[in-house]
Amino acid sequence: MSATLFAGFARTTVPQTALRRFLALDAVVTTGNGLAYALFGAPLGRLLGVPGPTLLGLGLFLTAYGAGVAWLASRRRPPVLPVKFVIEANYAWAALSLLSLVLWFSPTTAGVVWIPAQALTVTCFALLQQLALRATGSGTQ
Repeated sequence: MSATLFAGFARTTVPQTALRRFLALDAVVTTGNGLAYALFGAPLGRLLGVPGPTLLGLGLFLTAYGAGVAWLASRRRPPVLPVKFVIEANYAWAALSLLSLVLWFSPTTAGVVWIPAQALTVTCFALLQQLALRATGSGTQ
């Protein structure tokens, strides 16, 4: 991704600001998703073909995780190691989401669409965060 395209997408040429924005967006989406799973696990489970108790557990986890990502986004200079953890966790989440389609769940048509779509979204967050971290000069190790 070119620096100009990245700066335009981040709407800033300041790498720390871009990193914080991508972390904040991740936090909002993750926490929102987590709250939806936690509060509406049973109906969403029926819609997606995923057990309601599984969605409840995932929802509680995602809500707490999203709060942690929000905390990182609120830092003037997010610490490098926790940011790297978020990036790696996002990649792992995406991979496990795709594996869940064939190993653990029998999703409905909506689930077959939703699960890869959210995996793609999480992968995009990871890529954007990784690029922003590298742009700060801290993510090159």
